[in-house]
Amino acid sequence: MKIPILSILILTSFFLGCNPSSDKKQELVKVSRQMGEFETIDALWLIWPITDHKEGESVEKVTMAIIDALISDLRIVISCADDGVLKKAKSKLGEKYPDLKNLAFHVIPSVELWTRDMGPVFVETENGKHAIADFNFDSWGYSDTLDQSSRIEEKYDEKVAELFGLPLVSSTMISEGGNRELNGKGTLVVTEAVEQGRNPGMSKATMETEYQRLLGVTKTIWLKEGLLEDSHTFLGPLSTADAKKAYTVVTTNGHVDEFARFVNDSTLLLASIDSTELEDPIAQENHRRLEENFKILSNSTDQDGNPFKIVRLPLPQTILTTMGPGDYVYDYIKTLDYQDGSQFPEGETITVVAPASYLNFIITNTVILGQKYWREGMPEKIKMQDAEAKRILQAVFPEKKVILLDALAVNLGGGGLHCISMHQPKLLSNPQ
Repeated sequence: MKIPILSILILTSFFLGCNPSSDKKQELVKVSRQMGEFETIDALWLIWPITDHKEGESVEKVTMAIIDALISDLRIVISCADDGVLKKAKSKLGEKYPDLKNLAFHVIPSVELWTRDMGPVFVETENGKHAIADFNFDSWGYSDTLDQSSRIEEKYDEKVAELFGLPLVSSTMISEGGNRELNGKGTLVVTEAVEQGRNPGMSKATMETEYQRLLGVTKTIWLKEGLLEDSHTFLGPLSTADAKKAYTVVTTNGHVDEFARFVNDSTLLLASIDSTELEDPIAQENHRRLEENFKILSNSTDQDGNPFKIVRLPLPQTILTTMGPGDYVYDYIKTLDYQDGSQFPEGETITVVAPASYLNFIITNTVILGQKYWREGMPEKIKMQDAEAKRILQAVFPEKKVILLDALAVNLGGGGLHCISMHQPKLLSNPQ
């Protein structure tokens, strides 16, 4: 869940100076590009989880499943919020992997586990070396850049830069990795509602200048809105197919990695809605948004003026569950002021909608790690949708093994597998 944890704020307050930017290692470097995620990587970064978003839904179990699927042929870097978390992570992983082969550990203060959004954005520079692009951070729009938890998360990538001895290319512009899809050759796809919502005082032209400076981008494609179930929770609950209300789970307001992904430098996967689901108001609104985005992409070209190949990948049907007092997400969203004037029914069980998507997958050198949703007792249609998602992913990644994991425990905090990971390209050397 994308909110602060008080105990970590206390433990990590020493890490912050009075001026959030005072100790940044700024160097004059010119960025040539950010690699596409489909290119060869050296490692995958994860943050070891310290809480569950809902009782009985283990985020640690999902993290272990990711490691199980990838550790045989990929280096996994685990960052831990403090020494206590480090000890726990090593103990847990040491039980299964006694020699800890292909595992690396670092203590890096953090509040949440969404590595994609505040983690290290490795970029290539014109002198053939690397740097880290360092955007500003405001807790996904739930706080501001001066909030203590925002400042802790914003410094995460700075710590990684120190580990590698890499320069920072920093900006006051707020942007999260989950809302930036790049083809590695200069084209960037973002959700306009997210980027402009985070930076209301910046024009798109100004933001494009920052994308170019930090990421080497020469072409930016602005998609309008993300998925409805990814709406900011404080906007108010959504109407469901049975005319009830469902709360979103501290979501981002429309990150692009939930609905549009590059699979190579010229092909995009774009989510779609099954026509049989259009009586569901959430699916109906998603259909409108996705088809608007499809038109934008269909009329767009890459950095060289070439059109994209667009492959449609259906979304799962709306996934609803319940939360109650004591659940981590519930105990946060009950504190929000709802802009639609609604009152949170504190003390009562609520319905929540998961940001469920087959597009929030991890790309590695040999494996595509995606999400599945069917569980015992659910409609058979969801099982069929899981199978169709796996089939399409295998078709667009024919040389890789496709593995789908039950990641609902992560989804219930506002993101998915892609959101909790960050790819590391081949570098000259790794920190010990």
